[in-house]
Amino acid sequence: MAELLDDAAVTAALDDLAGWERDGDALVRTAELPSFPAAIAVVGRVAEIAESQDHHPDIDIRWRTLTFRCSTHSKGGITDLDVVLCGAISAEIAAGGG
Repeated sequence: MAELLDDAAVTAALDDLAGWERDGDALVRTAELPSFPAAIAVVGRVAEIAESQDHHPDIDIRWRTLTFRCSTHSKGGITDLDVVLCGAISAEIAAGGG
């Protein structure tokens, strides 16, 4: 099972996660996509990745703006599972034009 990352490890992970920031016990990124359908397509691809990893982000959809929050709720904070998922989400955002 994944273990909580300490502050130094979270800071180091954020160095490699452009656009992500720490908000308490979560990593958060907001992205604006070119259109609503493009945003929903990104959400769909992220959903597939999340299912395959059995680790799911919180997603807020506002027209073409998406906000992703990654936290390992069962551990009460940020773990390597979140860092890996953030990297995958970033790739999908880039592929979607965001």
